[in-house]
Amino acid sequence: MCGIVGAISERNVVPMLLAGLQRLEYRGYDSSGLALSSTGHFDRVRVNGRVADLAAKAQGQTALAGLAHTRWATHGAPTELNAHPHLGGDSVLIVHNGIIENHNALRAELQAQGYRFTSETDSEVIAHLVHHYLERANDLLAAVQATVGRLTGAFAIGVLSRDFPDRVICARRGSPLVLGLGFGEQFFASDIAALLPVTQRMIYLEEGDLAELRRNEVRIYNAAGESVTRQARTVDVAADSADLGHYRHYMQKEIFEQPTAIANTLQRVVELGCQSALFGPEADALFAAAPAVRIVACGSSYHAGLVARYWIEEWTGLPVSVDIASEYRYRKGREQDGTLIIAISQSGETADLLAAMRSARERGDVKVLAICNVPHSTLTRESDLLFLTQAGLEIGVASTKAFTTQLVALYVFAAALARSRKTLEAAQLTEITDALHRLPVLVEEVLAMDSKLEAWAQELAHYHNALFLGRHTLFPIALEGALKLKEIAYIHAEGYAAGELKHGPLALVDEDMPVIACAVNDELLEKVVSNLREVQARSGKVFLLAEPGCESAHEGSHRVLTLPAAAGPLAPVVLTLPLQMLSYHTACRKGTDVDKPRNLAKSVTVE
Repeated sequence: MCGIVGAISERNVVPMLLAGLQRLEYRGYDSSGLALSSTGHFDRVRVNGRVADLAAKAQGQTALAGLAHTRWATHGAPTELNAHPHLGGDSVLIVHNGIIENHNALRAELQAQGYRFTSETDSEVIAHLVHHYLERANDLLAAVQATVGRLTGAFAIGVLSRDFPDRVICARRGSPLVLGLGFGEQFFASDIAALLPVTQRMIYLEEGDLAELRRNEVRIYNAAGESVTRQARTVDVAADSADLGHYRHYMQKEIFEQPTAIANTLQRVVELGCQSALFGPEADALFAAAPAVRIVACGSSYHAGLVARYWIEEWTGLPVSVDIASEYRYRKGREQDGTLIIAISQSGETADLLAAMRSARERGDVKVLAICNVPHSTLTRESDLLFLTQAGLEIGVASTKAFTTQLVALYVFAAALARSRKTLEAAQLTEITDALHRLPVLVEEVLAMDSKLEAWAQELAHYHNALFLGRHTLFPIALEGALKLKEIAYIHAEGYAAGELKHGPLALVDEDMPVIACAVNDELLEKVVSNLREVQARSGKVFLLAEPGCESAHEGSHRVLTLPAAAGPLAPVVLTLPLQMLSYHTACRKGTDVDKPRNLAKSVTVE
């Protein structure tokens, strides 16, 4: 979950490395560092702090090749000694994203050879191993190849040597890495966001790849050590998409980008309708024959999958299971042949999800549909079918526009599946599709209610706990709302199906327990009202978010916010927005670091 950047150029790379690192700081911010190299110059700069602190310490430094790292601590506390880059012998510097599982055995072996370790990290073994093999062969490429052959675990690494100032080596296994191609300069990074200011020509390294970067060329080798060619692509993402503009935080910016993100995601749907062709040429046959659907995901993506289960089951009658990827991968059950595995990820590089997808393939003759926001990611390359959301860069750690575009993609999938299986009348499918056309405008109208949620947040910020309630498709939205409040405002919160109140959580309700409830005007409304009465009878304060037509729920509620219009089956998307705004303003009121909440990072690329 760390962020790494590397560069070799005919000009000073330090400003480029620091700018790239600032764009990756959402991946880790416990400490940061630079490795710098030119002919006759070899140095590192490290701080137990953020990139701004590193930039201040590195002021005046110049180099023609370098590495940069921002850390999310796993092995060893956030200290300067544990900060990257790590030194191997006296001539090798490395940066590393991932976890080396056999680091204890390697450390013991290297210590026996006389290597002295100065950090608690698993990463330092890589630096000493490269130095060890370099001493044997005086060939940096061969030394790195030998080193990665000894490593067990997940990694993306960058390597710099004092004795080879004309090259930088990088390699990946299990963690993402992308190359950036320039003129007289080459780059690598763990995320394209770091490279957008300097190039839009990218090469996505495949599993096991190693690359040698020189100023005027890039050479790539596969896991077997064979020279290979990987396709270079022009990435159509503007560099300024990572800029804050007039917004205070990236999360706020990304909340207000949702109408555009949703409209972009729906562009082909508007042209084609909810057709199986949106997912790939083989989708119609696979959809028609599938005996079951299993959804695997993590975090907010898991909540999106829980919502989709209701749509899929209602519109197709197929059995649907939803699994947390990190749990699914260690279960032993078989999969029925033909099962559709829906793998959901913003980044397409989530380690547990990739492992779960591969595990599913081992359990039966399944097909994988990826719903992802990043083209050319590992998930998209390994899937059979694909739907790309069009959320654009999402930098805030708490998912906002990625989550709502996932919901939209899953809604389209459920409708396309029903069309392929002929389980809905034409009029029903038309109604489902028409709801999508109205969605971006309705989202705009809900966002216009931001100031009202800010007023709620002034009150909510004084509490230490909160309950979120919903029924049917709004139960997972209650889970998502609680997650957002925990993530960025550090308020303990739990999401519940409203009918579960009497099965335990009602014991917690008193005047110090705010209850945030979501309601829509459907057949379950009066049951939700009964649940709210139970809260009110115990002096609980109800903060009600409701569609029009839910007036029976207003009575006795402490605060009520009525949405501009009903969204029908898309209510989970629309009701997500006020929960995001409420959490955002609560976090601002409490003074937390909204975009970089403590102990969290954006992309979980290690188990």
